[in-house]
Amino acid sequence: MRLFSVTAVLSAIMLVGVGMASAAEPQAAASGTSAEGIKGKDGAPMVLIPAGPFTMGSNDGLPAERPEHTVTLDAFYIDRYEVSMKHYRSFLVEAKHDAPPTWDDEAAETVGDRPAVGMGWADAKAYCAWAGKRLPTEAEWEKAARGTDGRRYPWGQMQPFVDIANYNRGVWVSEAVTLTSVSGGVEGMSVRHGLKEGGRSPYGLHHMAGNAAEWVADWYDREYYSKSPEKNPTGPETGEKKVIRGGSWSDLPVALRSSARVSAEPDFQDRAIGFRCAMTPGQ
Repeated sequence: MRLFSVTAVLSAIMLVGVGMASAAEPQAAASGTSAEGIKGKDGAPMVLIPAGPFTMGSNDGLPAERPEHTVTLDAFYIDRYEVSMKHYRSFLVEAKHDAPPTWDDEAAETVGDRPAVGMGWADAKAYCAWAGKRLPTEAEWEKAARGTDGRRYPWGQMQPFVDIANYNRGVWVSEAVTLTSVSGGVEGMSVRHGLKEGGRSPYGLHHMAGNAAEWVADWYDREYYSKSPEKNPTGPETGEKKVIRGGSWSDLPVALRSSARVSAEPDFQDRAIGFRCAMTPGQ
């Protein structure tokens, strides 16, 4: 059952000033290596994120994002795009898994390259396991989104705008009208894979800010950063809520920051939330 909207949560807890962002964008922190031969059962393209340290969190963000700290991760693969409707449909059929309440099978055929949304955390986890993958940890997700130079957004320091990110219902005319006419608005206003190329992360990942917010593996703890390990953190052992990252098509710019953290009960379902999978080399 839908308990609340991601937009409402973010509007309530994240309406803080983010200051004037510099118009200059830093150079890409590193180049992710294409892993076209490493796709998992679903066939989705993945990117290899190299091992090494990066800056996690933000001292300019909300309390849950502090303190800013250095985290070192082993190398990992992560999907270049959010899991698509087409791929999620294959999972539903082959695994005989229950579809989300908002699922539209016809839309999965006609606009199948848009992100699958509306599933709970356990559903996302089940899909990744079916594909021979796993959900990324919160730290993995953030490194993949922002690289190693501490940038505020995947593309740099500059505030988002509609040409590089899908947020704040900014594609109503160009994309949403067409999608609504096809699927009855089931997928809200998400856009197809790769549409906002200018908003790619330093590793070439698409839609790490906006489009669909994304479940990650970790339990949520507002104070976790003050006690997390320096290498390969995996979050608290237990908790009541799971972490959601990246902001969605309906969210304000502040929610798109790479360090922004939101949480929800694992069974929460919303048409603004999807996910992408990760994989450990040699897995």
